[in-house]
Amino acid sequence: MFKEFKTFVMRGNVMDLAIGVIIGASFSAIVTSLISDVITPLLLSPAMEAAHVKDLAQWGVGKGEAIKIGKFLAAVINFLLTAFILFLIIKGINKSSKKKKDDETLNPLPLLTNEEILLTEIRDLLKK
Repeated sequence: MFKEFKTFVMRGNVMDLAIGVIIGASFSAIVTSLISDVITPLLLSPAMEAAHVKDLAQWGVGKGEAIKIGKFLAAVINFLLTAFILFLIIKGINKSSKKKKDDETLNPLPLLTNEEILLTEIRDLLKK
């Protein structure tokens, strides 16, 4: 049973997924910092310098509970920025791979050296 588990865990898909989750968590921290440390201060007016989006609007609903619209808006902004940045990254990767594929289509054979050209001519002459 342990051997089967080891085989399952070491399979490429599981390892790729684990790496993706770890990188995603790190990327989330970067985007969260971008929002809270860069974008939020730029969007807020000087009169609201001390406020954060998370604290913009709260309505008490009883027994210490509150509806936190500001916190929800911060999460939405975080999601939209994360999605947009991932879109740009994937778009760049696709453009790069398409350019590489186009280059391979235009020049499928590697350039021959002078020696290879000469040997090809000799081979063709010998066939005749």
